[in-house]
Amino acid sequence: MAQRNGIIKLAKLRELMKAVQIGGLKEKGIQALIVSSDDAHQSEYLREHDKRICFISGFTGSFGTAIITQNKALLWTDGRYYMQALAEFDPPEEWTLMKEGLLDTPTRAAWLTCNLPPKSTVGADSNLISYTEWVVLHTSLTAAGHCLMPLEENLIDKVWGDEQPVPTANIIVPQPLQFSGCTAGKKVKLCREVMSKNKVKALVITALDEIAYILNLRGSDIPYNPVFFAYIILTLDHLHLFIDINKLTEEARQQLIIEEVNLIYHPYEDIHNYLKKIANLCINDDKIWLSNSSSYALHADCGEAKKHIKITPISVMKAVKNNTEIAGMKAAHIRDSVALIKYFAWLEDQIKNKKNTVTEISGATQLEKFRQEQEHFIGLSFPTISSVGPHAAIIHYLPTLKTDVPITDKEIYLCDSGAQYQDGTTDVTRTLHFGNPTNFERECFTRVFKGQCRLSSTIFPLMIQGNYLDTLARENLWNVGLNYLHGTGHGIGSYLNVHEGPISISWRPYPDDPGLQPGMFLSNEPGYYEDEKFGIRLENIELIVKANTHYNHKNRGFLTFETVTLVPIQTKLLDVSLLTDVEIQYLNNYHAKCLNTIKPLLQGPENVQALEWLERETRPLTK
Repeated sequence: MAQRNGIIKLAKLRELMKAVQIGGLKEKGIQALIVSSDDAHQSEYLREHDKRICFISGFTGSFGTAIITQNKALLWTDGRYYMQALAEFDPPEEWTLMKEGLLDTPTRAAWLTCNLPPKSTVGADSNLISYTEWVVLHTSLTAAGHCLMPLEENLIDKVWGDEQPVPTANIIVPQPLQFSGCTAGKKVKLCREVMSKNKVKALVITALDEIAYILNLRGSDIPYNPVFFAYIILTLDHLHLFIDINKLTEEARQQLIIEEVNLIYHPYEDIHNYLKKIANLCINDDKIWLSNSSSYALHADCGEAKKHIKITPISVMKAVKNNTEIAGMKAAHIRDSVALIKYFAWLEDQIKNKKNTVTEISGATQLEKFRQEQEHFIGLSFPTISSVGPHAAIIHYLPTLKTDVPITDKEIYLCDSGAQYQDGTTDVTRTLHFGNPTNFERECFTRVFKGQCRLSSTIFPLMIQGNYLDTLARENLWNVGLNYLHGTGHGIGSYLNVHEGPISISWRPYPDDPGLQPGMFLSNEPGYYEDEKFGIRLENIELIVKANTHYNHKNRGFLTFETVTLVPIQTKLLDVSLLTDVEIQYLNNYHAKCLNTIKPLLQGPENVQALEWLERETRPLTK
């Protein structure tokens, strides 16, 4: 059956909304439906089966929430996706873009309370909305006289019908101790120690990267993310794993035994019934630990049982890499830098010598080939953002056969890419111009670099939240009235998700941020975007390390960053007159590190082109 177009989908959905039975009442129908861009594990990236926002609206971005009424269809998303959403809406005349993050954009709760008829019922799939978000919506709607109701079946899935892709069920493989640096049994023991301190009877683990991490297993159920679908309920005596057991390879099962993890297996679908069973057995002060980012449906399963609502101990354990993981991340970024240097040298040669036309897509394909040459390569960590000129102004642009254009010497080229290696995950962005950039482009690029340099060089107190550092990267843009509408930094996994919580550097507060500590990895990626003209972003991955300071007030301890990305920054795009002597010295030191580290890996006749490019691009800069 041919896929229904957007108008027909919305019409069918609205008919289903009218037919929803409201509890035991005679009334039928909900006045609004909330559709989130989450799966049941609140994952950032989705398998095809869970791309409900894309199905109903056409929008393919990784962050968004839709609200659909009988006469309105609205989508909230942030600055990464404003232009993309407007270009993808199907049909565009039916959808209204709500630009989250702008002062004049109401929150979802505020819009609902102001626009619904009195005593309206709002429906949502409570498996696909976090506890935090549900509580905010419920509180606001109840105060306004409305009702937020969990739906027994997902209405988008009903419209999708037989055309909805089947859920993935890929195999699960072990992550060996040589890469993990800590056995699964020890990780479980550490979790139980934290549980005992908090007097918790059971810990419910729902985030897929946390499950992969604690078990030292990896999968491929979600593209670019080495995770698999499962739940864990950890008690002080048992580890209950809810999974399709047929997905576990024999090697994975043997490693679990070797690493002293004694599992009780359950079907994946039994999570709700079993959690209700545990909740019913809770007595007196027994508590169940759930993250506030897990689904409201799981929280509701606990009924009257006491809950300990906080990020899981695994979330912090995973963010603070051990010595083995740190070494692996550094090694992965060195190999990844080799691939990127080979690519940029090759690309410049193709363009300048007019050898072959290279497009956004063929360029990204060539970069992946260079990465495939590297040891321990598994795959990409996200689809490569290979973007020229106006496309670079679309922060998370992905080239398609319809939009693909040549990379030339006439416009800025922005490449944001990353890879999954078995010893680490990478994410790096470089912006280049192979011709003559304008003065404004050079000023913007220079101010972005100054922000990256400022953040990378800063010294900050132990356990401070990343939110407090965000201004450092923006100051030189703000000074002339420029800004960017995305966060400055995100955590990154060790052969796990490329965007890893609970840490972040952003204009948004992150309440679950436990405080920055040595061993954490964060991106440092300020940018600037001129709509329909160009985009600039520079991204390095930084390791948090102890700082040597003259004083140590109250024995607090101070930290700084060590850059592990080693790809030169194009100096021809810099306006040197805007740089301080300290910034020039920073760049020269960074380029010297790039040259000294990568040069030994570019020996031999097959690497002459890349080595020449590296040596030229790392020449010391002077005023």
